[in-house]
Amino acid sequence: MNRLVLAAQVQEQGTTRYTPAGLPAVDLTLLSESEVVQDGHPRMVRLDIRAVAIGQQVCAQVRSLSLEARKTFTGFLAPSRNGKGLVFHITDIHD
Repeated sequence: MNRLVLAAQVQEQGTTRYTPAGLPAVDLTLLSESEVVQDGHPRMVRLDIRAVAIGQQVCAQVRSLSLEARKTFTGFLAPSRNGKGLVFHITDIHD
């Protein structure tokens, strides 16, 4: 299963663009900071992740967010268009 749930804040938000299929899309950079337990030891994890919202509803949700708004983002990972790295495709946003 390819599903990602990430608590993060919006660092950067691009302008609305359109996919070749005519769907609206917004590129984002998200910042996630959290403490996880690895092998019984706490570890602080901080990461920037490239993300994209595609479609009317999720783009409207993204557009309503202020920079540095902390939310829970749900979606999936896919290869980037240039094949270098991964992009988090956001399908839903929660408080």
